[in-house]
Amino acid sequence: MEGNLLDGRIPDSFINLRGIVELDLSQNNLSGKIPEFMESFGSMKLLNLSFNDFEGPVLTGGIFQNASEVFIQGNKKLCGIYPLLHLPLCDVKASKGKHTTKILKIVGTIFVCLVLTSCLALILLKKRNKVKQASDPSCKELKKFTYADLVKATNGFALANLVGSGKYGSVYKGRFEFEENSVAIKVFKLDQLGAPKSFLAECEALRNTRHRNLVRVISACSTCDPTGREFKAIILEYMANGSLGSWLYPKVNKYGLKRPLSLEYRIKVAVDIASALDYLHNYCIPPMAHCDLKPNNILLDDVMGAHLGDFGLAKFLQSSSSSKFNSSTSFAGPRGSIGYIAPEYGYGSKVSIDGDVYSYGIIILEMLTGKRPTDEMFSNGLNIHKYVESTFFSHKISEILDPNLIPNFEEDAENNFNPENHLTTGMLGCIMQLAKLGISCSMEAPKDRPAMQDVYAEVIAIKEAFSALRV
Repeated sequence: MEGNLLDGRIPDSFINLRGIVELDLSQNNLSGKIPEFMESFGSMKLLNLSFNDFEGPVLTGGIFQNASEVFIQGNKKLCGIYPLLHLPLCDVKASKGKHTTKILKIVGTIFVCLVLTSCLALILLKKRNKVKQASDPSCKELKKFTYADLVKATNGFALANLVGSGKYGSVYKGRFEFEENSVAIKVFKLDQLGAPKSFLAECEALRNTRHRNLVRVISACSTCDPTGREFKAIILEYMANGSLGSWLYPKVNKYGLKRPLSLEYRIKVAVDIASALDYLHNYCIPPMAHCDLKPNNILLDDVMGAHLGDFGLAKFLQSSSSSKFNSSTSFAGPRGSIGYIAPEYGYGSKVSIDGDVYSYGIIILEMLTGKRPTDEMFSNGLNIHKYVESTFFSHKISEILDPNLIPNFEEDAENNFNPENHLTTGMLGCIMQLAKLGISCSMEAPKDRPAMQDVYAEVIAIKEAFSALRV
């Protein structure tokens, strides 16, 4: 192959020539470094690379170990690592520098790739979280509202927009500019002892809970008014049909109510609130006791779905060695509203989910009788639990029912044997089941009360039995 048969570099295909005995590539204007695959020409007897333009260090393995078999004269840019081929020695420092530079380039490339990969992963993760938030409205970041926004939304906290007031706060109906739906704005009475703590408790509870039967929080506002006084409020989903209390004891034109709450809707409320409490007791981590369950804290949306609100007294619980959940610290005095407070709280017992079960039972009995547990008739040892229990076992419960529960009930009761009145008879059966559940939930001793998950299952069965009457 002598004399310009090749022009440029030795092609990689020459690796297939390692089985030959002699190879003459002299005077072919070949340049660059001697290919490393030529070290594999160990069985070759002669390799002539002379009078080309090769550069860099001569290889040291294979045939290049025998100087008598390799001819490389006429390549002025070649150098040797060892003084064997009569070549100038390579600059070891420069060689090492080039090697180091090569390593740094490789490491740098790998580092850049890792950084780019990490950035890409972070971008994808953020994008995934945004998609998740968009699919679940309850996960969206809370909107920010100023004091001025709340003033404008409520027309200066006008009395006409006041929809309710409690110990720790007043609730106003409002609507923000450019927003389609109304909201409920709970403004805390910070001069009232315990109100700031109630605000924090409610924020913490609403931040850690999400359920279809809990009032949804939209935002919270903690700032100062123009006079410098501290101001705290929570913006909540507005419930168009007010509270359960306003339906059990309706006032004409308060919410446009002209008819009482039917048995069907009372059962529906019982199911919705049992669902909310089952979630708080058994699916929240840690579990939560609401501690202030009463009709005024049960709110009804535009389709009469019930939502549990007002978490100002709510408490997250810790699991003890027993199967029940108890708070880590005791408290002084009762926790909740008179008439709905569990008896054990009056003796200084710790907060527990059993207290919510008791309050739930009292509400069931209140919905059946149409009487508040604080009614003046309940005195001298008589309470709503004993009142219903005595008539239940004497089969005289129809005598104490809210007259609005089943319209024309007294007239229909006289015709129970008439096949056409099977609906009224079936309704009475559902009422008996509901009364039995209310009695068991409001037992004096906590150990005698059922667990909320069992209560929820039972009240669903009652609802299904009532629905079957309409078929």
